[in-house]
Amino acid sequence: MSKNECAIVGLGYTPQGKCPDWTVRELFLEASTNAISDAGMKTHDIDGVLVELCWTDPMTQCWTLQQDLGINETSMSANYDSMGASGGCKIQLAQWAIQAGICKNVLIAFVEKSATAPAVPYRGSPGATVAYGLHGAMHGIAMAAMRHKLLYGTTEDQLGEVAVTFRKHANMLPRAQMHAKPMTMEDHHNSRMISEPLRLFDCCLVSDGGRAAVVTSAERAKDCPKPPVYIMGYGQGHVKMDLVERNTLVDTGARLSGEHAFRTAGIKHKDINVLGLYDATTHNIITQLEEMGFCKRGEGAAFVEGGRLGLDGEFPTNTSGGMLSEDYLQGWTGIPEVVSQLRGDCGERQVKDAQIGLVTNMGGFIAFHSTLILRR
Repeated sequence: MSKNECAIVGLGYTPQGKCPDWTVRELFLEASTNAISDAGMKTHDIDGVLVELCWTDPMTQCWTLQQDLGINETSMSANYDSMGASGGCKIQLAQWAIQAGICKNVLIAFVEKSATAPAVPYRGSPGATVAYGLHGAMHGIAMAAMRHKLLYGTTEDQLGEVAVTFRKHANMLPRAQMHAKPMTMEDHHNSRMISEPLRLFDCCLVSDGGRAAVVTSAERAKDCPKPPVYIMGYGQGHVKMDLVERNTLVDTGARLSGEHAFRTAGIKHKDINVLGLYDATTHNIITQLEEMGFCKRGEGAAFVEGGRLGLDGEFPTNTSGGMLSEDYLQGWTGIPEVVSQLRGDCGERQVKDAQIGLVTNMGGFIAFHSTLILRR
């Protein structure tokens, strides 16, 4: 498949944080209508709908959303779930459908309602991971983080560097959950331990909210009101869900996903101007940088030091605050932020001359991974 044939032309947001007065169905509709409007389209222009189900209320599905939007017919309508990797995977699927001539304009949407839902059901692997007592993603990621620490000497200050940097970015974004809450390294170190070595401020937020995007062909994108953001490269990499079933605790699907993305984009790491990395924890940032080739294995913790991930750094990363400090929407934090950076819409947190961005999404016990390389 040729690169640059498709573009992201619409983004849709909803209120986020705690939204007790919004239903999941209402959030899906709000995000979707806003994305379609942002693309300069009408609902009847959409002929593909891809939905990632909300875990706390899976009743709103692709056909529900299609009906609520008043779309009479589509050429593709599907529910897709690779957990936190789904956002990038769905954009790739939308691109393939457009390139194959199946669809013209594809809407992609997701809603999270974990902050105010009556109960959050546990969805984990039924295999060995649960048998060993790892109920919940943070405990599994912590086990991988501890292994990385033992192998390579990752320090609390290095994890804290990630958390503090992303909080500074969130302090510049009014919609961010942690907009008005600065963080120091001391604050990070004093936050309570969740699962060693991960403290509270090493872990992502719990949020309500929705996001949506519209993908179309490069030719149609020329007529859209906002600057199109083209899909240069893409990749996926998926390993066994159960941590204890893998050959090593420190490897995920990021290596394979990144290799595919850089190969299809035809660029080098030095060409990237802005990153949106999946940050369920600070540890995820360090290991993805290693696996995707920004540094060597074992050098990721040192790589994040010295302001390298800040707005003026070599690789500005998660400039909205990411899932650690903006909101947690199953990986739907990085995609719209990098698109906004490439559009030049980010105000005081705008990365100067941002032309190419990389976004990752990761799901399960850091098992499923997708990568997008985007350009202005």
